[in-house]
Amino acid sequence: MTKKIIHTDKAPAAIGAYSQAVQAGNTVYLSGQIPLDPATMTVVEGGFEAETRQVFANLQAVCEAAGGSLNDIVKLNAYLTDLANFATFNKVMAEFMAEPFPARAAVGVASLPRGVQVEAEAVMVL
Repeated sequence: MTKKIIHTDKAPAAIGAYSQAVQAGNTVYLSGQIPLDPATMTVVEGGFEAETRQVFANLQAVCEAAGGSLNDIVKLNAYLTDLANFATFNKVMAEFMAEPFPARAAVGVASLPRGVQVEAEAVMVL
């Protein structure tokens, strides 16, 4: 099976040895997005809600570069450094995605790259 590398300048460039997304067949595997502004590659300011909005904006840009949308995501994994922010994550997610929502996991973690509070990765089917 051939894999296709997905890249867009509308999402942050990879900061390690990975691609923004990889398509295999009609399935697209989106790498974790943290709240980096793609233009400046700096973490957005404004707290957890602002960070979460940027994470979804970055995921959206990668989905669109692959020919899909956030509503084509079938599985989302969220990583939060404080699970007290779970309700805020749900609120922002519901603003970006329509029902029926994808399957999802939300995991509390000790830390994330660049000291951010949230990261999300996804699987999308076109």
